[in-house]
Amino acid sequence: MLVGRDRRARRALPLCWLALLFVMFLAAVISASANPIIIGSKKFTESYVLGEIAKRTLNDAVIPAEHRQGMGGTIILWQALQGGQIDAYPEYTGTIAQEILKTNRQLSLNEIGDALARFGVGMTKPLGFNNTYALVMRRSEAQRLGLRTISDLRKHPELKIGLTHEFLDRQDGWRPLRERYGLPQRNVIGIDHALGYAALANGSIDVKDAYSTDAKIAENDLVTLEDDLGFFPKYEAVFLFRLSMRPDAIAALRRLEGTLDEKRMIRLNLEAERTKNYTRAANLYFEDGAKSTDTMGESFPQKLARWTLRHLQLAGFSLLLSVLFGIPLGILASRGGPIGQSILGFASVVQTIPSLALLALLVPLPFFGISVRTAITALFLYGLLPIVRNTASGLQDIPRSLRESAIALGLSPIIRLWQIYLPMASRSILSGIKTSAVINIGTATLAALIGAGGLGEPILSGLNLNDHVTILEGAIPAALLALLVQWLFDLLDRVLIPKGLRI
Repeated sequence: MLVGRDRRARRALPLCWLALLFVMFLAAVISASANPIIIGSKKFTESYVLGEIAKRTLNDAVIPAEHRQGMGGTIILWQALQGGQIDAYPEYTGTIAQEILKTNRQLSLNEIGDALARFGVGMTKPLGFNNTYALVMRRSEAQRLGLRTISDLRKHPELKIGLTHEFLDRQDGWRPLRERYGLPQRNVIGIDHALGYAALANGSIDVKDAYSTDAKIAENDLVTLEDDLGFFPKYEAVFLFRLSMRPDAIAALRRLEGTLDEKRMIRLNLEAERTKNYTRAANLYFEDGAKSTDTMGESFPQKLARWTLRHLQLAGFSLLLSVLFGIPLGILASRGGPIGQSILGFASVVQTIPSLALLALLVPLPFFGISVRTAITALFLYGLLPIVRNTASGLQDIPRSLRESAIALGLSPIIRLWQIYLPMASRSILSGIKTSAVINIGTATLAALIGAGGLGEPILSGLNLNDHVTILEGAIPAALLALLVQWLFDLLDRVLIPKGLRI
């Protein structure tokens, strides 16, 4: 009777492996089917819009291009450009000098270009507008306190200041700004750029950092405090690109030089904030030029299909790796001793590392960088613990009498493990795999932070726009996907688990 159940389990296992191999083959075919120019962008509205403008410019030149939205801050995008994970992204001259080239000296465009060339990176001429940093506050509050310049803040140490995390750490950010102006404020918090505007509106903070072309400054009736000591350098918008990028793509990006003034950029940002659609905002740039064959961008069903497919690739590959490594490690851990404790300890420690921190730790390492493999590796590590722990506990819970009977029959250790112990522990093992799969589906939304795509894309975009509908476009499918995966594993439970072991 036990042998009959084992045969059923052994017949079902090859089908499972074939399905997993098919998914791997399909993903490889999809990945190899195109080699577009990859445009990156930072996590704020203007960068999204400029990324969409670059993408359409390339498409109109019959050059396939893909825009990876909201990949993070300056250093992440710069590392991605150097590592070849992206081919171009919009940047600002002041940021290049301060954060990339690490100099406080005012550099000419030629000096910046020569310095970047040593990294294999080129730069377009300025697009036509200067988007400098600024400190903003509610107009009514500024008038009540009589604040007009940044120096005026010295008189009001009680003011609460909310700044983006990047601005808090920049060489041209809060710390040197505070020293230059002698600002006494100590009640300073880090907050997302878009959420900072909401916090400013409801009075949670009094002052925040902003970009001078932000549409929300006028929209929310904010006032920009004058940089009376001239602390902030010029931040002229440009595109950085890999010098190895195809020449016609470089030529297409150079056609954007000098075509956007500050007033027009504010209008595009306002359109993006109003419509919650970066593609539509970017199309305003082309309204006087030739019409593109795709003026509205992807439809929602197309975007949802793209997000979901990438999400399944991320979660599927990482789960496969977790299974391939987790079950053998669980078998070793089930034997106890220093090795078993070390395996369980390592898996437990990985699980305690915050997911954002794990991604950040992997990005600078060789081979990883800003890529899909970084996201898959992080998800694989997160998925190990449930599989390792459940495999170990399932094997350890096998009754001693059954183990002694198997030994008495003269079965070799491998036969005992494969034909008796693993089938007996199969319910616990499958439960661990199911837990790992559900964790991966949820955690995979963070992959969008490093441009790996998935259902985290609309969530990040919605946070940037402070738009709940856009957030739900990613959150609801991710939740439904987790429920679907759980249901599929419940179905597998009936197929793979011997009948006598089911509850």
